[in-house]
Amino acid sequence: MANIVDLLFNPLSNAIMTVTTGVTVIYWIFNLIFGSVLGDGDLDADGIDADVDADADADLDGDSSTWDKLLAFVNVGKVPFMIVLSVFKLIAWIFTLASSIVFNLVTWGWMSVFILFPVIFVAFIVTRFATKPLVKLYHAMGYNGEEAYDLLGRSARMLSTISGDTIGAAELKVQGDVARINVKSKTGETIRFDADVMIMDESPDKKYYIVVPEVNLANIV
Repeated sequence: MANIVDLLFNPLSNAIMTVTTGVTVIYWIFNLIFGSVLGDGDLDADGIDADVDADADADLDGDSSTWDKLLAFVNVGKVPFMIVLSVFKLIAWIFTLASSIVFNLVTWGWMSVFILFPVIFVAFIVTRFATKPLVKLYHAMGYNGEEAYDLLGRSARMLSTISGDTIGAAELKVQGDVARINVKSKTGETIRFDADVMIMDESPDKKYYIVVPEVNLANIV
């Protein structure tokens, strides 16, 4: 027993993944106890693929189009996000423990954390194939992505700068979930990164929303 506990928390790489996986286990325990529905904590509103044509001058933390492609690669959208994330963490945890034995990472000290980079990469690839049976299961259950919400009239925050016919990204909270959506300026006027906007309409093909700058005390003064 002592050897198992030592393996779970030594070296540092094992400890990180054990704690991370443990948090996920606690999450599912709370879901089972309180009867929460298995679902996605990060909402992709109305099932929209956020393929963003972001302004080159926008200060973005990352390319949302790339992020969406990565999520799609591991079948998010066909399988709830938290399910996919849990599978990924479990696989990464197992690979980390196995690598610590194979490569004797105990002798690496704190540098054992560097093994997490290849482990995460490999676990990400394996997650795609590990979740494929779940895709069929959720499809048979009639799962078609996260529940759609009526976003018209809601406020959002810009994640990119848009003008003219440029399509950018914005985010908003819906019932505690974070939704990222494609947006386009209604009049073509420039709307800057981090600006507050109001969602006025949806495009006929339902690929993006029409927004206007939101009038509030912050932008009146």
